[in-house]
Amino acid sequence: MEGRVTTFDAQRGLGSIRGQDADFPFHCTALLDGTREVAVGATVAFAVRPAGQGRWEATQIAKL
Repeated sequence: MEGRVTTFDAQRGLGSIRGQDADFPFHCTALLDGTREVAVGATVAFAVRPAGQGRWEATQIAKL
């Protein structure tokens, strides 16, 4: 899927991506390029996986 980063807290390494009418949380360790930061508003490609308690999270995040 493709989406845009809507939030990112560099201190905590947590953010969210808006894709296909849903928001998906993510941790910076899911970034494929090895960096630990991504700009808010950046376009990314990502996959989703179950995150527990019936939620989904973004993983395998590639900056486009």
